[in-house]
Amino acid sequence: MMRKKRRSSVDKGEGATATTKAKKSRGSTRQPKEAVREDTNESVFSVFLRQAGVTLRQGCTSNEIAVDQVVFQKRIQQQLRKSPKYPGVVQEFITGLESHIEDPESFRNCLLPCVPQLSDGDASSVSGSFQESLLRMLLGIEMLQTSIINTLLEKLPEFMLDGTGDGGISVPHLIINQLKWLDRVVDSKELATKLMELVSVAPVDVQQDIITSLPEILEDSQHNDIARELNSLLQTNTQLTVPILDALSSLNLSSSLLTEVRGAVMSTLAAVQLEDLPVVVKFILHSVSAFDAYEVVNSLRKKLELEQCVLPPVLQASQSRMRGKGAAMAASTHAAGSSVTLIMDGIKSAVRFQKMISEAWLKAIESVDEAENHKVIDLLVLFILHCTNPNQSRRGAERILKSKVRTGLIQEALLQKTFRDYSQVMRGYFASILALAQCLLRSPDPCVVPFGGHMYRLSFTVFDPYCQQEVVGSLVTHVCSGVGGEVDMALELLCGLVTENPSEMALYAVFVKGILDYMDNLTPQQIRRLFHLLSRLAFGQQQQGSHIQDDMHIVIRKQLSSTVPKYKRIGIIGAVMIVGSMGAFRPKGKESKNEPLPQETFRQVTALLELVRSSSESSPEAGALYYDELANLILSSTLDPQVQEHIAKSVLDDFQDGFVVDLGLETTCSIPFPARVMYNLEEEDTQDGIAINLLPLLAKDIQNKGEQQCQTKKAHKRVSPLCLSPFFRLLRLCEEKQHQGDLEEIDALLGCPLILTDMEAVEKMESLSKAEREFLCHLLFHTINWFREVINAFCRQKETEMKMKVMTRLQNITYLQTLLERALAGTAGYVPPVANFDGESSDGATLSSTAPVNKAKKDGSGKKRKTPGKASSESSSQLEEMTEADETQQDQPEKEKEKEKEKEKEKEKEKEKEIWHGVSLVSYRQFFRELDMEVLSVLQCGLLSRSLLDSELHTKKEEVLLGPAELVFLLEDMLRKLEFSLTSAPVKRAPFLKVRTDKSVGFSHLQQRSSKDIAACCVQLLPALCSHLENCHNHFQTLLSENDGVVDGPATDVQEQHLMSTCYQLLLQVLNTTFSWSGFNLPGQRSLLKKALGVLAERLNGHSELTLEQLVKHSFEYLLNFGSTMPSLSTALCLSQLLSTVSEKGGNPSTYREQTASLAKRFLSQDWLTARGEKERGNKFNEALHTLLSIYLENVDDVLKAVEEIAGERIPELLNAAKDESSASWPTLSRQTFLVFYKVMMAELEKAVRKIPASKISDNVEAQNEKLLTWNLAVRDFHILVNFVKVFDSRPVLNVCLKYGRLFLESFLKLGMPLLDFSFKRHKEDVQNLLKTIQLSTRQLHHMCGHSKINQDTSLTNHVPALKKSLELFVYRVKATLTLNNCQEAFWIGNLKNRNLRGEEILSQRTEGSDDDEDDEEQEERHPVLPQEESEDEAQESDAEEREKIKGKENVDEDCRGGDTSHLTPSLESPCSRVVGTSGTDRVAVRVTRSRTSSSGVCVSLCFL
Repeated sequence: MMRKKRRSSVDKGEGATATTKAKKSRGSTRQPKEAVREDTNESVFSVFLRQAGVTLRQGCTSNEIAVDQVVFQKRIQQQLRKSPKYPGVVQEFITGLESHIEDPESFRNCLLPCVPQLSDGDASSVSGSFQESLLRMLLGIEMLQTSIINTLLEKLPEFMLDGTGDGGISVPHLIINQLKWLDRVVDSKELATKLMELVSVAPVDVQQDIITSLPEILEDSQHNDIARELNSLLQTNTQLTVPILDALSSLNLSSSLLTEVRGAVMSTLAAVQLEDLPVVVKFILHSVSAFDAYEVVNSLRKKLELEQCVLPPVLQASQSRMRGKGAAMAASTHAAGSSVTLIMDGIKSAVRFQKMISEAWLKAIESVDEAENHKVIDLLVLFILHCTNPNQSRRGAERILKSKVRTGLIQEALLQKTFRDYSQVMRGYFASILALAQCLLRSPDPCVVPFGGHMYRLSFTVFDPYCQQEVVGSLVTHVCSGVGGEVDMALELLCGLVTENPSEMALYAVFVKGILDYMDNLTPQQIRRLFHLLSRLAFGQQQQGSHIQDDMHIVIRKQLSSTVPKYKRIGIIGAVMIVGSMGAFRPKGKESKNEPLPQETFRQVTALLELVRSSSESSPEAGALYYDELANLILSSTLDPQVQEHIAKSVLDDFQDGFVVDLGLETTCSIPFPARVMYNLEEEDTQDGIAINLLPLLAKDIQNKGEQQCQTKKAHKRVSPLCLSPFFRLLRLCEEKQHQGDLEEIDALLGCPLILTDMEAVEKMESLSKAEREFLCHLLFHTINWFREVINAFCRQKETEMKMKVMTRLQNITYLQTLLERALAGTAGYVPPVANFDGESSDGATLSSTAPVNKAKKDGSGKKRKTPGKASSESSSQLEEMTEADETQQDQPEKEKEKEKEKEKEKEKEKEKEIWHGVSLVSYRQFFRELDMEVLSVLQCGLLSRSLLDSELHTKKEEVLLGPAELVFLLEDMLRKLEFSLTSAPVKRAPFLKVRTDKSVGFSHLQQRSSKDIAACCVQLLPALCSHLENCHNHFQTLLSENDGVVDGPATDVQEQHLMSTCYQLLLQVLNTTFSWSGFNLPGQRSLLKKALGVLAERLNGHSELTLEQLVKHSFEYLLNFGSTMPSLSTALCLSQLLSTVSEKGGNPSTYREQTASLAKRFLSQDWLTARGEKERGNKFNEALHTLLSIYLENVDDVLKAVEEIAGERIPELLNAAKDESSASWPTLSRQTFLVFYKVMMAELEKAVRKIPASKISDNVEAQNEKLLTWNLAVRDFHILVNFVKVFDSRPVLNVCLKYGRLFLESFLKLGMPLLDFSFKRHKEDVQNLLKTIQLSTRQLHHMCGHSKINQDTSLTNHVPALKKSLELFVYRVKATLTLNNCQEAFWIGNLKNRNLRGEEILSQRTEGSDDDEDDEEQEERHPVLPQEESEDEAQESDAEEREKIKGKENVDEDCRGGDTSHLTPSLESPCSRVVGTSGTDRVAVRVTRSRTSSSGVCVSLCFL
């Protein structure tokens, strides 16, 4: 076949006629050669081509080829070699080629592919339809290649400036294409040189073409050299960035050269044009390795300034020079967005397919420690990481974003900038943005929740309607979740969106309306917000959501008509919110007059008000809620004058008719107690005055309730004392609105008396019936609530007379509260009247916490009701184990313990009788009316003290002063408010089927104010608080000076000192809660923080213009001065906590740690006495001691030395003292408080060893020595603490030892054992001493495990499995250390016995009842065994040694403080065996002996005991 094809093609090429084989002869073959000689004008080039099978054409006709191109190349090569002129014929051939391509058309034909030449009737003579160009085929001939390449490269400059010709053909491009993918390049180096020379002179388009083609032209051997030249070219010509990077990406480069090139590219990043930036970023990310990924990504992150992609108009025009001037700005903006999108796509591609790059991005973003250093790209990359690899980087992105937001490094301003400038890019990651926002909003950390809210808000504002719908749907889902913080934030966001974008939100009103089906899970405040935003949508000024008006009316009417109090409350709250939206005042422009409310709207408002009033007539609780809600509406919004007047018109008359009577009128109803006019503050004692008709109203109300229970008749309106305080609040706010804050019309109510009864009846509670006792308690509650509401109304009055009356009412409240405490003590099972009507308490849901304290009785009601004593002590349950410390006096017999308990109980009862008979009102706070924040302005009055009184106990000058009891009352209320508003507790999800207690009861008014407003109010009150603080300090300083340095002198007033001490503590707690507010860490609140610190600093230093660090310093010094007059340990603790809080607000907190630790140590070494001269004790004292000792050990420089000082010096002092005595140098350390000290020391020791850096092979000798010394000290302290169990063997102590012993051992295995691996040969003495010390501790721990099993104490045995696992791991870890240091032959096994705490053998484990133990023992016996007698003797010797050490304090080595670790434990002069751990039920001992055969000189032998 090949012969036939070759023959036919040759015949056609020669142009001869067909001949037969017989006629073919030598003569006929000479004919072409003779023809060549005859045709002298035809060149060798043309002849050879024709003979090889190519026909050259002129003009636009392509050259034709009659043979396969491989055959053509072979024929040309044979002709050249067989020519007699070879090798000269080669140059002649090239000359012919050059002369042929002089003509541009001929040259173009040679560059274009040849076409097959078809013979008549033979269409398959040339295989394949595509043929290479003539020059491309000639380049495949090695002897011609170099000359043809030179010819082509010389011809290329002639066409550089011609551009594209006819048909879009570029000659330079065709020339370069001839050089691509050659089978072999003869002189690759020369070719590379000439190509780079061409690049230096060619125009940009030709340069780009040449550079892009380099990887396809050159061989691999030239890649490194050409990469260096391209790298240098890149530094000088940024226009070629993209082709150079494309070429570099395709070159096969060495790692070092690739790093060098990448560094050069990174250095030119700032000068790269915007449209080239995606290619640069892609090259950088795709050229990294696992070793340099973090460095490359971190450098790229720093140099990639996406903020510069949004360019000013001037630069946009300069970059858009190829576009029209009119459209330049818009086109450039679109190009900028497209470029950023392409950059993000490049990063996304790299992150998706290379895990190391995603980890490098996470690490790079996490390493930024300044808010100013965070960029837009950080947020964009976090969104990319969240959406690309769900199983890997999503959790990392969520974690880093939360961490950055929590610490304030990624702020809302950066988020807003990202959404504003890169909305086109952000839209592609909307799903991730929504998921991250959901994650943040559901976070239990309140610091990150607002950031998630901003993501929602900006997504709704920036994105398209589809995204808006998704945002609203997600927020509705949050609201329906029922989680408190999540619901509050989602409702706040929806309210904000309705306010900012009412027309857009109206489209999704149906979504929001769906929340109405889930109102059972919402609190009253949340329901209030829900109806606020729905009523704004449906009944707002524009009424965009009018299509849900009918649904709203239906829901409200349905709820109002319900007989269930819960749903009626919802109806009242919703109706009042709708009234607020429908009847809102709508101001017009400044010049145009305000249009009145349309009559139809006014009619709807009045009809709705009448519906609510009539629905709540039958229930006093519903009526009171209606008055409260209407009052809140008047206070928080501006109503239309018509609506305002309609509400206020009947309020005054109704109040006077229902609650106010003239003095002198006789009561007609029967009352259980004689009526008496009391608490009259009016100077004129006449019969023409007015009084609050409380006693008769209460009697009549109780009588009506009894009648309703007996008769089933139609409910009718009745005046109830429950409505007294809410109705007065509504009346007061209406008067303030109408008269611009002037209450002259109703100021008589401040001083008017009340019709009550003689309060001496409280002293006779035991002689009264149950109904009379409850009636008296009802009366006291209503009276106190009336006075609280009166103070709310008149606290802001400026006249001195009004201020004096307000102060008198405060005194009335404090006195009545003492009476109420006594009355409640004698009224078991009493349920007070409701005072806050918007919570669950109004229908009896929280009455379980209202039973009075009755320690002696436990009746059936105790199962349902929790005593206030329990409720008040819920916050003091941090140390449950401490309560058992008082119960188990370690060294006393049982009878002595019982006698002492009885004595303590008798003493406590005597104290209670002497102070007052009563219960704490802590659990009854929800039954008192809420005090407004404005009441706290009374704190600005001075404190009444003995220095301000004359001989007759009158003030020396006429001024309004606070008494100690009133100050305590106000400070307690302020502290509760601050803890509710400023303390950000983690959000906890309610357990399934558990009734949720509403902690917001009693804070309804406070919830409507932001935490920022409350913090600002506190800062305004700081000067007054500091004055009171200084007065308390001066009071106790005077006491100390009068009583020779003691606070319990003979003339001490116990009651006064108790009140002043409480004031002192409350003031410090209020300051600490204020400065602990997390909002101070936000950038926008820095000025408020400086103002607050400035108040403290100015008390000490008059300068006000100071930096934040200076303000913190002066404030710290100011507060430090109060340390000398602390009346109790709990007050001292509050001061220590306040100092720690202030020191963290600016500068370096470590600079204040020494002073804080010194102060705490002074408090711990002080003897704390009560006002009666007795030592402080009890659970609260133990709690305060626990926290104070923790503060001391957390702030001390060296925790290990501090623990050693307490354990090695202070506790031995306690052991040597009498039973009831305490440590001589630390009076707070006694046998009753030993558990507190022990638990804190163990916890802080374990925390300290966790902070010891892990050991590495690369550590130098000094670092290893320092770590080894630290571990020696830690193990020494641990050994001392564990051995205390032999003396203090109570269950709580054992519990603490087992728990923290395991944690210490785990830390030692993780961090300490690697250090021993590296230090074994260099410090063999220290290592063996350390192992010996810790094996003594592990042996004692094993004894404790046996003790727990024998006693079958569940609280102790719970710790045993995990502890035994750690002991077993310790054995294997020691064996690994020996193996690593070529001592594996030293590991041997034997049997020893289990023992209890006293070292006695546990025989119960030998019984046949425990099959598992028998199996373990059978397994033991398969190991090599040592002589048992020797091991037992050693164990008993060891027990005896340890008992002597703990008693005689012989194990405290003074040399360890000087750094000599060789004396930490006794030297190993003789073989000894020590327990180091357990394996299952077995025990393991280490035998450390001298060995002559061991390479390291130490042999460690392990045996199973």
